[in-house]
Amino acid sequence: MIRTNNLTVKYGDVHIKFPNINLDYGGQLLIIGKSGSGKTSLLNILGGLMPPETGNVLVNDLDFFSLSRNKRDNFRGQQIGFVFQTPHFIKSLSVNDNLRFSQYMSSKVNQSKIDMLLKKVDILKLKNSKIQNLSEGEKQRISIIRALVNQPSIVFADEPTSALDDDSCFNVVDLLTNLSQENNTTLVIVTHDKRLKDKFSNQINLNDF
Repeated sequence: MIRTNNLTVKYGDVHIKFPNINLDYGGQLLIIGKSGSGKTSLLNILGGLMPPETGNVLVNDLDFFSLSRNKRDNFRGQQIGFVFQTPHFIKSLSVNDNLRFSQYMSSKVNQSKIDMLLKKVDILKLKNSKIQNLSEGEKQRISIIRALVNQPSIVFADEPTSALDDDSCFNVVDLLTNLSQENNTTLVIVTHDKRLKDKFSNQINLNDF
C-alpha cells in the first residue's frame, strides 16, 4: 500500500534520512520523534505535498512523484484524508456544512454518511452548531470525521493529540484507530506525544535514526 525507499530531506547543510516504510492496506503506523526529527516533513512527503531530496514513495505500486502535479493533487483529493494538530474549518459554516463542503470538493456529497459518522462519535446533536462554539476535543472529532467522510484509502494525522488533555487524547486516538479499522483505511500518525506509544504495535521512532 505505502512503500518508501531511501527517503531524505535537506535543510541547509543538514540531511535527514528516513527509515524505509512498508505498510499494507488497512495497516496502522505510529511515527514518533522529537522536534526537528523531520516527522512533519516525512508526512508531507508521504502525502505528496513536498518532494524528497532523494528516494521514492510508492502508493498502490504507483510512484507518487512520477505523477504530474495535477494528477497528484487529484489522487490526494480522492484517496487521502488529513487530520492536523489544529483543525482548520470555515468558521462561518456549521459543522454539517463544513463536512458537506469537504464532500463537495471530492464530488461525493452524501448526507447519510455524514450523519452516520456524527452519530458514531456522539455529536450528531451538534451538526448545526457553528465550529467556533465547539470545544477543542469536539473540533478534533469533527476533523477526524472530515478526514474519513470521503472514504479515503489513507489517512495521515499530524500531531492530532498533542494539544489535548489525557481524556481527549485517548478518545481521539481510539476514534482514529477504530474508524480507520471499520473503513479498512490505512492510518499513519506522526507525533512527539509519548502517550500514544502504547497504543500501536507498529511504530517507527525517528530519534533512533
